[in-house]
Amino acid sequence: MFSINNNVAKQEEFSQVSLEKTFMSKVFLWMGLALAITAFTAYYFISSPELIGMLINKNGLSGLGIFVAFSPFIFALLMTFGFRRFSVNVLMLLYGVFSVLMGMSLSFILLVYTSSTVYTTFAVTSLMFGVMAVAGYTTKIDLTKFGSLMFMGLIGIIIASIANFFMNSSSLEYVISFIGVVVFTGLTAYDVQKLKKIGAGIGYENELHKKLIILSAFTLYLDFINLFLFLLRFLGNRR
Repeated sequence: MFSINNNVAKQEEFSQVSLEKTFMSKVFLWMGLALAITAFTAYYFISSPELIGMLINKNGLSGLGIFVAFSPFIFALLMTFGFRRFSVNVLMLLYGVFSVLMGMSLSFILLVYTSSTVYTTFAVTSLMFGVMAVAGYTTKIDLTKFGSLMFMGLIGIIIASIANFFMNSSSLEYVISFIGVVVFTGLTAYDVQKLKKIGAGIGYENELHKKLIILSAFTLYLDFINLFLFLLRFLGNRR
C-alpha cells in the first residue's frame, strides 16, 4: 500500500514539474519574441532619419512622438485589466503592438547613447536577468515577502521620479537609477518563482493557460526592459 501511494506521489510530482517546465518555456519564448520585435523596431527607427523625423521635430516630440511615448503605458493597462475580458488572440495582438510601440519609444533614448554602450548594457542586462531568473526558478526559499519589499521599492521609484520631474536633480536621478537596478533585479527572481508556481498549478493547456502565458511573458518583458533602462543610465555613454 505504501509503495502504491509512493508511486502515485512521484507521478504527481513528475507531472507538476513537467507542467511548470512547459509553461515557463513558453513564457520565455514569448518574452524573447517580444524583445526581438522591440529591438528590431528600435534599430529600424534610429537607422532611418525619415522615421525618426516623424517622431521628433525641431520643437521636440511630434504629435505621433507623444503618442508613441505614452502609448506603451496605455497598452500595459489594457492588457492587465482586460486579461479576463479579452480573448487569447486579442491579448496576443496587444502584446505584439505593445512590443512595436516600445521599440519606437526606445528609439528616442537610444539616440542619446553610443551604439557600443547600448550593446554592452544589453549584454549586462541579459546576464543579470538570466542569473536572477535561474535563482528564482531553483531556490527553495519563499520570495513572497522579498517580492513585497521590491514592490514597495517600485512605488518609491515612481513617486521619486514624479518629484524629480519638477526638481530635475541629477543626484536624485542617480539614486533612483541605483534603486531601480536593485528593484528590477529582485523582481526578476520573485516573478520567475511566482510564475513557476502558477505554471505548476494551472493544469493542462486551455484558454486561461494561454492567456497566462502571454501575461506572464509580458511581466518578465517589463522586468527586462526596466532593468535595461536603469542600467543604461549607469553604463551608457552619451553621444
